[in-house]
Amino acid sequence: MNRSLLIYLGVLFTVVFSLSGLVLVPDWQFRGIGPFEVEEGIFYPQPLSGPPASGREVYIDLGCVYCHSQQVRPEGFGADISRGWGNRRTVMRDYLFEPRNLTGTMRTGPDLANIGARQPSRDWHQLHLYNPRITSPGSNMPPHPFLFETGGDETKLPRGATMLPAEWRSPGVVYIFPTARGRFLADYLLSLNKNVDLPEAQ
Repeated sequence: MNRSLLIYLGVLFTVVFSLSGLVLVPDWQFRGIGPFEVEEGIFYPQPLSGPPASGREVYIDLGCVYCHSQQVRPEGFGADISRGWGNRRTVMRDYLFEPRNLTGTMRTGPDLANIGARQPSRDWHQLHLYNPRITSPGSNMPPHPFLFETGGDETKLPRGATMLPAEWRSPGVVYIFPTARGRFLADYLLSLNKNVDLPEAQ
């Protein structure tokens, strides 16, 4: 009887201790956190809407989260900052308006928390998505040509088209232009910028 009571109390203590440490204490710590006022009337972060929000769904649908993280580790816990993946570590406030955090679990490719700040060129993103080896020689990322249409007449470039480098052209394929999904995904990647200086990231 005494042994059963000890086991019961041990299980109860484990559950209560775990609930407190993993749910109640973090909830208490972050309860009042909200957007940070960067300048008068300008707050960070902002909820995604429009094309970047649609692009986030494409990012999830294509499984980008399985190879890319969106979490810059602090100095001393990895080389993220020295690699130029961010100016500071990411903190909880960075993810305020995300319905599902895409922090990722693997880094087969580089961290993308600040890819919009590191690579602000839409052309770069479109070329990289079409064939990553155009912009990143030796990349093991799979190409995504299905996100684009191609054309061969340089005199009739559609709006939003990107010229292929000469060595990547083939007969009838001189430029690429994104489908709606390709455009939304590029919009999402361009929106990723967690470099805002937050007090808790110091």
